[in-house]
Amino acid sequence: MTTETRADPIDEQKLNELVETSLTDLGATVHAALAIIGDELGLYAALDEAGALTSAELAQETDTAERYVREWLRSQAAGGYITYNPETDSYELSPEQAYVLANEESPVFMPGAFQLVASAAQIEPELREAFRTGEGIGWHEHDEDVFHGTERFFGPSYGAFLLDWVEALDGVDEKLQAGGRIADVGCGHGAPTIRMAEAYPNSTVVGIDYHEDSIDVARERAEAAGIADRVDFEVATASEYDGTDYDLVTMFNCFHDMGDPVGVAAHIRETLAADGAWMIVEPYAEDRVEDNLTPFGRLAYSISTVACTPNSLSQDVGYGLGAQAGEKQTRDVVTESGFTRFRRAAETPTSLVFEARP
Repeated sequence: MTTETRADPIDEQKLNELVETSLTDLGATVHAALAIIGDELGLYAALDEAGALTSAELAQETDTAERYVREWLRSQAAGGYITYNPETDSYELSPEQAYVLANEESPVFMPGAFQLVASAAQIEPELREAFRTGEGIGWHEHDEDVFHGTERFFGPSYGAFLLDWVEALDGVDEKLQAGGRIADVGCGHGAPTIRMAEAYPNSTVVGIDYHEDSIDVARERAEAAGIADRVDFEVATASEYDGTDYDLVTMFNCFHDMGDPVGVAAHIRETLAADGAWMIVEPYAEDRVEDNLTPFGRLAYSISTVACTPNSLSQDVGYGLGAQAGEKQTRDVVTESGFTRFRRAAETPTSLVFEARP
């Protein structure tokens, strides 16, 4: 018996749209490396400071080679990241472009994100093998630039929104102003930990992370900020850290990385004060897959495939919650651990902020 296969007819419009999408993605893939170069060599910063420049002028400003800079500028202009002035053959950053590419305090500063995703992609050979075996890949196994890129990507948004998020929790801001106890679990390089220590000088703050190298960097950051005497950092896992009677426990974009999120939530509940609050900040996600098929959802699912889910699968239990779990699934995990109250306290276009109470 022979089996015949028949190809479905090709819709030329859909085919061309997919090819165009692929070409856009190919350009974006190469662009990530060029965005990192523009950031690290100060090309964006020089354009922001000087205004419109020719390629020769930008090369002189940044002590770089004009021929490379010329091609870089054209690629950036083609992608909409830099504005080209054909009358003067010069290039400049619009206020919006500068806010995204040159202002490190901006909550939408993106070079750190490019640093993160480009570095995370270096683990592709190990990830390919993990697809075959189902084994995990720990956060600590990534290139060092993943950790720095994560700090630079998320840090500005914490600076812009974190205090608003805390104020959205019932009675927590007032308690911390008077003097409370804060534990920031999964603190990484300590950006949100330090922000809270600065904002609540009467409170005691401890940052907790299992990655010793990140804790070393966090201590350096606290020293540079002049608050090393008011914030402590501890190397520990989220299910084993020390301390009790915390008025606030925070987790920023890391709960979905936990191998045993139910066990972690149970430990957090044990360490909270009777009227304490747990603030969980997660990537924005709807509950239904089809509602997350958006540009941001694509980014979150992709990073989750490369880093978050492998990290969870590398740990005991290996729950694999994923970075697009959404509110319902997060609530189910949290309440399964014994928390009795859970609500969405705040949100931004890229973040969901949940409040859980014992």
